[in-house]
Parts: sequence; structure tokens; C-alpha cells
Amino acid sequence: MGLLLLTGCSSAHPILYPNGHFQSVGKEVAQQDIDVCKQLAESSGAEEGGGGPGRVATKTAVGAGIGAASGAVGGAISGAVGRGSMIGAASGAVWGLLSGLFSAATGPSHPTQAYTNFVNRCLHEKGYEVTGWQ
Repeated sequence: MGLLLLTGCSSAHPILYPNGHFQSVGKEVAQQDIDVCKQLAESSGAEEGGGGPGRVATKTAVGAGIGAASGAVGGAISGAVGRGSMIGAASGAVWGLLSGLFSAATGPSHPTQAYTNFVNRCLHEKGYEVTGWQ
């Protein structure tokens, strides 16, 4: 579990093609340029990851809604619509909360599109070729 959390906390980064510019400056300078471009992106308003507490709240609410609907259907079959709806909403909310907390703890798998576009353009203007992110 700890390894999974550590892996999730590491942020995605651009992969640079080893073109002439990259080879002339080396890995260390390239990493410094990546860091500068990431800071510029954030200072310009592009956020690396989306969500946080808002994503957890959304997943909790969605889970409650789905749980209430499925609980109502199950309750209708057994003859207790209200009770089934309440149980479904509670279990759905718990599922949504836990999945939201887990995804918030592990972080987004990839940065937002605005963030990656900004960093890619910044690196391109510095002479690098970004082949992708991981």
C-alpha cells in the first residue's frame, strides 16, 4: 500500500527526445529547464493536477446518488423502497468517499491538458522535443 501511494505521489513528467539541443546541454540542464517550465505553467494559472477536495466531494455525492437509486430498485423488489434507498445512499456515499480519498491520495495519473500544453510549448521554445509524458 505504501509503495502504491509513493508511486501515485510522483508527478508525471515530460519525456524529451535526445535531439541535438538536448545532447548539447545534457540531462541536468534539461531537468532544470523542465522545472522552470513547470513553475512558469503554475504561475500562469495552469494547474498540474485537478480536483483535490472538490473531486472527493463530487465522488461522494455521485456515490450517494447511485447508491440511492440502486437501493430504491432493490427496495422496490423487496417491498421497502424508502429503506432500500436510505441503505443504498449510505453505502454509495461511503464508497464514493473512500474512492475519492484514495484517488486524491494517489494523485492524478496525468497532469491537466492546459498544464502539459504549457510545459510542452515552453520546452519547445527552449529547443527541446517532447515525445510524451509519464
